[in-house]
Amino acid sequence: MSFLVRFFWFFILLLGFSSTEAAVNKSRHRSYHEAQRSKCTPKTLSPLLPYKPVIVLDAGHGGNDEGAKVEGFIEKKITLKVAKLAKEALEFRGYKVRMTRSKDEYISLAERVNLATLVQGKLFISFHCNSSPLKSEVNGVEIFYHESKDAKRQKASKRLASQALHSFLQQTGAHSRGVKKGNFYVIRETKMPSILVEIGFLTHSEERLRLNDSLYLEKIAHGIATSVDRYFNY
Repeated sequence: MSFLVRFFWFFILLLGFSSTEAAVNKSRHRSYHEAQRSKCTPKTLSPLLPYKPVIVLDAGHGGNDEGAKVEGFIEKKITLKVAKLAKEALEFRGYKVRMTRSKDEYISLAERVNLATLVQGKLFISFHCNSSPLKSEVNGVEIFYHESKDAKRQKASKRLASQALHSFLQQTGAHSRGVKKGNFYVIRETKMPSILVEIGFLTHSEERLRLNDSLYLEKIAHGIATSVDRYFNY
């Protein structure tokens, strides 16, 4: 075989090796980034979840039902702000969110429950502000679940309430008033795990100001979104 022929075949083999090496390096590069992505937190991974449960958020009161009202601070406005922020936080994480109201309007309790059933919500979270006119020093967050005849639903609601309280406190540093049993209509009549979150007391001077702080409300919203993640992932 002549020198030119040998050189030609050697050149062909060299090209083949370079292409293979490039392919291997590309594969290694891809694997490396896949490995890096595997280190992401649940928060960054959650938008990629293959399932997207429907979460129903209920902004308490609305329209001619203002809820608690203290020195110009009105419950219906605060609960709507929190619900909207929680909606954003949950949608960022990949969940589908339905709100019982998205503006200042009156929605009956029965309508709220019916909507949750109609959209096939997997969780129901209702937001409210507390008040204690006779004891203005009372403050903190408390979360209610219903002691349902459906043991499975009751257990799930209590677990969600506990996770919501834990995440709420982590985000805000608020005073805890604990997880409690409650007989509120919206958590009693819904079919899915449901909780009612009293985010703070409007009758407490310092807490009232915090509930008017958008950054504080964002912390509440992220706490709720984190608890939903924990509920489905653990």
